[in-house]
Amino acid sequence: MYSLKKFLEEKKMTLIVSLPENNLELAKAALSEGADAVKMHVNVDHRASGNKFHSTEAYMEVFHQIRSEYSGPLGIVPGGSFKDIQQSEMNLLSKIGFDYFSIYANHMPSWMMKLHPIEKTFAIPANYSHETLGLVNKLGITALEASIIPGEEYGSPLTFQDILTYGSLVDKMDVPVLIPSQRSLVEDDLFLLHQAGVKGVMLGAIVVGQTVESIKEKVSSFRNAMDQI
Repeated sequence: MYSLKKFLEEKKMTLIVSLPENNLELAKAALSEGADAVKMHVNVDHRASGNKFHSTEAYMEVFHQIRSEYSGPLGIVPGGSFKDIQQSEMNLLSKIGFDYFSIYANHMPSWMMKLHPIEKTFAIPANYSHETLGLVNKLGITALEASIIPGEEYGSPLTFQDILTYGSLVDKMDVPVLIPSQRSLVEDDLFLLHQAGVKGVMLGAIVVGQTVESIKEKVSSFRNAMDQI
């Protein structure tokens, strides 16, 4: 079984799909077309998809179904704010079989750093001071998610300025940098992101849509483009 860390270390680029719903058919659609990993959500009002995600208990059946059909990296966003993160819920998510969590740095309680064996990734927002970033591998961090596009710019095209900013983050970090599709990414963007040192792209609702058909189409297309890098 491949962990997220192993994919990021061994592949030129890793393709992650952030599901717009905690739904077995959507997960199967992404995985059938070549996604390396999928990510889901609980306790979050999700801006990009417009969906509200409830507590873990509401999704126990679907989480177990997805885990039973897929042995690769399974990620979770456990909450949309500091107060939403509960240790009992994180323990439950780990028992279900989630391999890694993704959470904004300012939402992460210190006790989450001690969770094992779940891998730890953290996100930074648009207003985060890059000067405070540094070496985090020693803290047990697997990857940085660069969620740095302002909300009012979601869905707009990738710019060269974005590439420069992502490259600057790559140069500062001693862990892989992941890019969520806050911009309306297209397949040709992958080569530039790869040149900038980005190790993973996380496709969400802005790019893949919210249906089985749209997810299959977009994941297949991005998988093919990524494999040609």
